[in-house]
Amino acid sequence: MPKKTPRYLAVEILTTITKQKSYSNLALDQVIKKEHLNPQDAGFLTQLVYGVIQHEYTLDYYLKPFIQKPTKMAVWVRQVLRTAVYQLVYLDRVPEHAIFYEATEIAKQMGHVGTAKLVTAILRNLQRTGLADLNQIESSLERLSITYSVPEWLVEKLQADLGIEKLTQLLTTINQPANASIRVNTRLNSVADLLPQLQEQFENLVPSQIASVGLVAQGGHLASGPAFEAGSYTIQDESSMLVAPSLQIQPTDQVLDACAAPGGKSTHIATYLDAQQGGRLVALDIHDHKVRLIEQNAKRLHVEDVIEAQALDARKISTKFAAETFDKILVDAPCSGLGLMRRKPEIKYSRQPADLINLQKIQIALLNAVAPTLKVGGQLTYSTCTIVPEENQQVITAFLAQHPEFTVVPVPLELPLTQNQATPFVQIYPDDYQTDGFFIACLQRKA
Repeated sequence: MPKKTPRYLAVEILTTITKQKSYSNLALDQVIKKEHLNPQDAGFLTQLVYGVIQHEYTLDYYLKPFIQKPTKMAVWVRQVLRTAVYQLVYLDRVPEHAIFYEATEIAKQMGHVGTAKLVTAILRNLQRTGLADLNQIESSLERLSITYSVPEWLVEKLQADLGIEKLTQLLTTINQPANASIRVNTRLNSVADLLPQLQEQFENLVPSQIASVGLVAQGGHLASGPAFEAGSYTIQDESSMLVAPSLQIQPTDQVLDACAAPGGKSTHIATYLDAQQGGRLVALDIHDHKVRLIEQNAKRLHVEDVIEAQALDARKISTKFAAETFDKILVDAPCSGLGLMRRKPEIKYSRQPADLINLQKIQIALLNAVAPTLKVGGQLTYSTCTIVPEENQQVITAFLAQHPEFTVVPVPLELPLTQNQATPFVQIYPDDYQTDGFFIACLQRKA
């Protein structure tokens, strides 16, 4: 079989994501490495995969009038059609004849001549008839849902939480390409020293406006090159780089990261600790393979001397750690991930309203479990990569009601957050700084 084209690979990846419920970023990285794609093909493939997932509802709305038996259509055939329509609608520079030809060829290779004829007929009919007018959708909620490809329940909820103006800004942003961002490993080098070195490889790399150790580029595959392999930096979103500084860690601190895998925040926390002065970070995760991932990241970033990774459900922490063991605790809780819709667009389709309440119960249970292990005067930081109050402010309110010995303190920041509307907490939305959505709360134990 001839070398697979980016369009063919996109259909394969999209089909896998749909069937296996896998994450787009992981599936993409795996295929790009396996197929040894050059930067141009890797970029086009990435654009196709993310674009189709981001606009799935819109693409299906455009295709609906031309598919007679949608429930009987194979998943891969629908992905061929979505990929073709995405290019027709959103990619101005791609010639129509190339889109139609390759869609037909992919249908032939994956199926047979009959499938290829069906794909061609549907695309030709859509071309002749034109696209349905989204403005003709009567219900405002359905119109927003289809236009921005977000489930209707989530549109309704976010509108109630944020208001229509903020909602529209948010929805407009989440379907734009996510920036690529890295965290400089200050154990090995400074931002000022590393930036000019990396700009030789990544020309559009600039300092983050919200994270003092962050560098940002508009796209690009930054997880490669000698500096990355040497541990001079790691891939991390800008908003999550605010967590470690919020803990105000001292070199001698005993720190707990209760939900640590894959280790991005753990390895950041570790840069503040000094093993010779007794500084230590206990990094927990439920799964053994994820603990190994934490250890691998710690080794690559040269902070393994202060990180002790263990397989343990943080809700059972009292079985292994005594009361008042830690100076600082981070609970980066499992959450719905709705702040990641830009980077992992499939998340918005997989969540249901009940998830928010079920996750809230786990989040509160985690806080309740780790609270006794914090020393009096110590600080606990709670963070999530979601944007809904059920998993953020409401969790903190519920925890404080059960733990009067804790009080909220303002989140310490290294750089000002002009868009933060949640003081004393931090609540970042994807449209604020073109980052992941994120929430941070800091609590101090008084007694």
